[in-house]
Amino acid sequence: MAQYFGLSTGVPFPPLLTMAYQIAAFFVMEDTWHYWTHRALHWGPLYKGIHKIHHTYSAPFGMAAEYASPIEVMILGMGTVGSPILWCAITGELHILTMYLWIMLRLFQAIDAHSGYEFPWSLHNFLPFWAGADHHDVHHERFIGNYSSSFRWWDYLLDTESGPEAAKKRRERKLAKEAKKNL
Repeated sequence: MAQYFGLSTGVPFPPLLTMAYQIAAFFVMEDTWHYWTHRALHWGPLYKGIHKIHHTYSAPFGMAAEYASPIEVMILGMGTVGSPILWCAITGELHILTMYLWIMLRLFQAIDAHSGYEFPWSLHNFLPFWAGADHHDVHHERFIGNYSSSFRWWDYLLDTESGPEAAKKRRERKLAKEAKKNL
């Protein structure tokens, strides 16, 4: 399908800068897809019929990232594979090497998010809006909120962050709203 839209497979390989900005775009596109589909998979019938198997482990480990029903793998995988294909369809510009590197980095990201550890090299230590293992651990612990795969912004914007800090912020907002109302 990607070749239909103009995927390049020959030489020369794309410049590193081109690969970097395309992969960054793929992370944003996939994260958006992942947030909305993952959130939908937590709705009653979809959770029970598809997503519950992934939540077998409330304390995830790296390989638990890939422990899911085939339907879920297909749904969420559409974001991983579909993002570069959509990019290629719109721009006509994508090399297979970039796609391979993207899929490898996305897989590393999923394993890192399910590892249960914040390693010194984890991107969360350098990018404050990167989700990371602590963000996703809370999701597996509470089964709600923290639906994003890579970034925290969808959870922040749509108030689906979960965990003690998020609960504290919600309480503070509620108290401020009530205090304003009582004035």
